[in-house]
Amino acid sequence: MSWEMVPLARQVDAALHEMEDELKGMSAGTIVFQIRNDAVGKFGIRHLPLDCEDKQTGNGPAAGGMTADHVASLKKMAVEALVHKRSWTHGEITYDFVLKQGKVNLSVQFESNYNMANLMFRLNPKRHNRREA
Repeated sequence: MSWEMVPLARQVDAALHEMEDELKGMSAGTIVFQIRNDAVGKFGIRHLPLDCEDKQTGNGPAAGGMTADHVASLKKMAVEALVHKRSWTHGEITYDFVLKQGKVNLSVQFESNYNMANLMFRLNPKRHNRREA
């Protein structure tokens, strides 16, 4: 079975599960999913420099970071946010998260991408037929 046959929500959940150990201990960052043909391609975490600085000094909110329960809450919110994604199939989903007062806060941004070459081909199908003649 290919990933294209698995619902996007399940793919996001599986990717977040893969990143779980990296997310534990973080207090803020951005999770990025590149979407192609409605399937997750690349995914990862952008660590915030301030977060790394706080960890080194042992001060600030990053000293504790997220627990397994926080990560589970983040995963649930991230999957539920997918209901706001519309009909596009290529683009990027970014989740900005921060741990504040012991609670995970999450915001999501959806970015759709289109390819002009595909649009031009659809608008001018005769151009392709002329080459064959």
